[in-house]
Amino acid sequence: MHRRLHFFTSRLAKRSSYPFQARSIVNMAARTKSDVHLYTAQTPNGIKVSLLLEELGLPYKVTAISFSKNEQKEPWFLEINPNGRIPALTDKLADGSPISLFESGSILQYLVDRYDPEHKLSYPHGSREYYDVNSWLFWQMGGLGPMQGQANHFFRYAPEKIPYGVNRYQNETRRLYSVMEIQLSKSQSGFLVGDRLTIADISCWGWVAAHDWAGVSLDEFPHLAAWVEKLLARPGIEKGRHVPSEHTVLSRKKLADEEADKLAKEARESWIMRSNEPVTTQK
Repeated sequence: MHRRLHFFTSRLAKRSSYPFQARSIVNMAARTKSDVHLYTAQTPNGIKVSLLLEELGLPYKVTAISFSKNEQKEPWFLEINPNGRIPALTDKLADGSPISLFESGSILQYLVDRYDPEHKLSYPHGSREYYDVNSWLFWQMGGLGPMQGQANHFFRYAPEKIPYGVNRYQNETRRLYSVMEIQLSKSQSGFLVGDRLTIADISCWGWVAAHDWAGVSLDEFPHLAAWVEKLLARPGIEKGRHVPSEHTVLSRKKLADEEADKLAKEARESWIMRSNEPVTTQK
């Protein structure tokens, strides 16, 4: 496996024939040497890793993945993530051997395990808070993201409005928001776990910030609404949310219904309906 990844990373570094290279590889926050390379797009899942990288102050490179061009299904990307989804990340281990990671939760865990030895954004392994963070991270990965993602689809992107689908997933998103609301109402710090920002918060923020796009209001969740603003005030979150492109979901609240429908239609026609194509059928 290491030989295969080494071949891939060497080929990527030496060749310039890939059309994405010149326009989308950007060196972010180049303060110290780092081999972290993020492959992502502007989605609630896609910004999780850049939020964390900016909060860690870790330099990294980023490649923007174009869904409209189906770049996430191209052979070079499948070498990094065989599932053909973003985000994905490559790095080098301490011995210099390459590693590739996929699934946003896995990437967040890897980054704090390796690059947060002082536990500024994490807790020591084996502590109660460490396991609490993992619980909330897995809750987001298995609940909030998939359910709100379905709310997005049926409310914004489905070719026809199906009331059952819209109501089911919007209501489940509200239920999940209520779980966060209760947790935050008991928090003295305003964070989900303990006294600091962690990957529990970071994994959820992009989704909750996009609540309006799913047709769900935060009016009945005051602690959750305050949490969104609390994180937004942090320089790392503010910078990380705009990777690899401008984060626009907060400004979409001001869009008229016709404008929002137009944006959703453009996404549906350019890539949404193609996203479930098997990777084996891609050219």
